[in-house]
Amino acid sequence: MDAKPLDGIRVLDLTQIYQGPYSTFLMAMAGAEIVKVEPHGGERMRQGVGDKTSLAFATLNSNKKSLTLDLKHPRGKEILKSMAKEADVLVENFAAGTMDRLGLGYEVMREINPRLIYASGTGYGLTGPDRDMLAMDHTIQAAAGLMSITGEAGGPPARAGGTPCDIMGGIHLYAGVLQALLGRQATGKGTLVETAMVETMYFTLTSDLAAYHRTGELPQRRGDKSAANTAPYSRFRCKDGWIALICVSDAQWDRILHVIGRDDLIGNPDYGDREKRHARESEVNDMINAWCHDLPQDEAYAVMRKNRVPVAPVRTLADVRADPHMHERGMLKWAQHPDMGEIVLPAAPIRLSAYPKEEVTFFPEIGANKADVLRDWLGLSDADIEDLTDSKII
Repeated sequence: MDAKPLDGIRVLDLTQIYQGPYSTFLMAMAGAEIVKVEPHGGERMRQGVGDKTSLAFATLNSNKKSLTLDLKHPRGKEILKSMAKEADVLVENFAAGTMDRLGLGYEVMREINPRLIYASGTGYGLTGPDRDMLAMDHTIQAAAGLMSITGEAGGPPARAGGTPCDIMGGIHLYAGVLQALLGRQATGKGTLVETAMVETMYFTLTSDLAAYHRTGELPQRRGDKSAANTAPYSRFRCKDGWIALICVSDAQWDRILHVIGRDDLIGNPDYGDREKRHARESEVNDMINAWCHDLPQDEAYAVMRKNRVPVAPVRTLADVRADPHMHERGMLKWAQHPDMGEIVLPAAPIRLSAYPKEEVTFFPEIGANKADVLRDWLGLSDADIEDLTDSKII
């Protein structure tokens, strides 16, 4: 089968930074035509060091087309509205109310195209008392409760690495668009898809919320231990690195005891179930730390893995970027860009066996596809396009 799941779906992508561009990247990798509508200077994530494009932008904007468009100019607004008539999906993640102030909000666009799926990703949603709060991943981590349980015991709240709120927001925005596309098949009508990053993070805290419900006590920061009723559940220092390990069954606990040379404790009722082991968590962790302290990370990881214990080495970003497993599966690939040099580009972490895998292509230069897009979508002539270019509308 040569077709892709979203073949024929046209998407106007007005997104920026991480959350929105990730959602439209997933659409692009599923075969949709993504036209990234940017201001003349490009969306802010393009700016890297010197003349080089940011790797973050390159990662999130593969397989898209770029059209520059001045949305503050009346002719720019009209072009977007005309394109919306031809589009299946419009995606934006501006602050709540921005598109309405431009005269390009959902109510306007659905009058133009009742089949249009209009997707809006914000920090706090389009309604409610917090809708106008500015939101970035860092502040959403705080507002969502993630920061309160991240960090070492006795230390201050800590930010989780990466941008989990942005990416979770993007995943949910993508899923919402897919739901709306399926719904449109039945009804023939588009809809407004709305996601709020602070809401998309709630389910990531399920185990901690369960512990709070169970005990009535707020989970504390325990960077080296778990708030769940489980032990061991920690990271352990080796001679040259760390391993992360968790035990969720009695059988795994017996195998851990065998690996660390404590067969004498197999069957000991003091460690007979998860609750008892959790009550002795510090003692359990001390035993494992004593075992792995003088072992190389690779050796400690290998023997635990061989004995079917849930374990992983704590890898650096250099390790992850070069991971042979993900490269072999096609999730990651090395690429040589004329300006950026050697980079790693990720594919989408979603696979459908009945459809061909979409190959990753480089991000577009600013406005690189404006002529082709406007000819294809709106039937504009070369003279029309030249006039719009000269007028700095596109």
